[in-house]
Amino acid sequence: MEIVIKASQFILSLSFLIVLHELGHFIPAKLFKTRVEKFYLFFDYKFSLFKKKIGETEYGIGWIPLGGYVKISGMIDESMDTEQMKQPAKPWEFRSKPAWQRLIIMLGGVIVNFILGILIYIMITFVWGVDFIKPNDVKEGFTVHESFKQYGFKDGDKITKFNGVEPSNVTDVNKHLFLRGITSLEVLHTDGTKETISIPENIGEIMWEKGIMQPFEVRIPPVIDTVIVNSPAEKAGLLKNDKILAVNNTPVFYWNDFTKIIVNSENEINITLERDGVTKNISLRAGKDKKIGVAPNRASVVHVQHKNYSFLESIPKGNSIAIWTLKDYITQFKYVFTKKGATSIGGFIAIGSIFPATWSWQAFWSITAFLSIMLGFMNLLPIPALDGGHVMFTLYEIITGRKPNDKFLEYAQIAGFILLIALLILANGNDVVKLFS
Repeated sequence: MEIVIKASQFILSLSFLIVLHELGHFIPAKLFKTRVEKFYLFFDYKFSLFKKKIGETEYGIGWIPLGGYVKISGMIDESMDTEQMKQPAKPWEFRSKPAWQRLIIMLGGVIVNFILGILIYIMITFVWGVDFIKPNDVKEGFTVHESFKQYGFKDGDKITKFNGVEPSNVTDVNKHLFLRGITSLEVLHTDGTKETISIPENIGEIMWEKGIMQPFEVRIPPVIDTVIVNSPAEKAGLLKNDKILAVNNTPVFYWNDFTKIIVNSENEINITLERDGVTKNISLRAGKDKKIGVAPNRASVVHVQHKNYSFLESIPKGNSIAIWTLKDYITQFKYVFTKKGATSIGGFIAIGSIFPATWSWQAFWSITAFLSIMLGFMNLLPIPALDGGHVMFTLYEIITGRKPNDKFLEYAQIAGFILLIALLILANGNDVVKLFS
């Protein structure tokens, strides 16, 4: 059932984004009196699930859920209709229009994606507000990864400032370290002393190469709050309010101590716990995902504040969230070109897995806004077969006054299409490998 809910949210989000992206091309094409032969959700190779012709345009739904397209007359695109290009140009064709009109038509999709992302973030802020955690709201401080202790951090540190400024949400520290160039953190040690600790400028690269994406974790007491139905924990008899004392004879003081041992355990796990003042021992095995199906009560040590926004207040806040989402995505994009990045690229399974297992409209729209921003950026990449490739060739024409010949554009389209297929195979191949490993 969880898979069905995740898949349903993914397909709904993807369909919504594809239709609006293609409308971004369709509407300016129509405004400039350019003929649009097809408007499709998904690809219709050989046949379609549904189609209906209205006026000069055939609208339909294909059977290959890899995207969508509009087929514009007189344009070299994924349809590779070279026969049409051999005929004399017609007034209603894309190739007959001025370069500035063609540029607007090709930019329409990504413009819609960026505007849509901003609008969704504005509405999310207006409807649900924003949760945040201030430095003083983390009562037990943070557990620090061993590799970060060399800089001077200690377990139990409370982080008070990022680069000399009090953060709006202190639990964003890992994201800011990785993506936003933090060079210093002010901390309050458990002995009451304050210290400003310098951090290497390339800390993001260090985190990526070493696989340390969560160097700071909120310290939470090892008390079980939730036991997932049919999980190894439930089958073994673990209950809400059980306090974990030790795992495999190793004392446990905080929740991250507990999870670290679980993840590194290959064989049977022996848990010593306290229940109603009585010490018990329970043995179990973790699932293939290295989890046993329990969660702690964060509320006991973390106070989450909430702020509601009026509609007018939501506009700058939502716009800020969208801009930072784009900046963060562009920053992390550079890691794709590393050896580790090639194996980290995810496909449809990876994207679908970020949706929650239970239906949540807030989560759905948050992920959809992120995917819209991501889709806009990816489509702007100067790769033939993407919008960015068409934009690149059109800008070349505007600047030089010379239009690339049709044969060159055909070969570029083919090369770009092969590259995209290769990336698609790599991304989804990574998903399959991770699924079975």
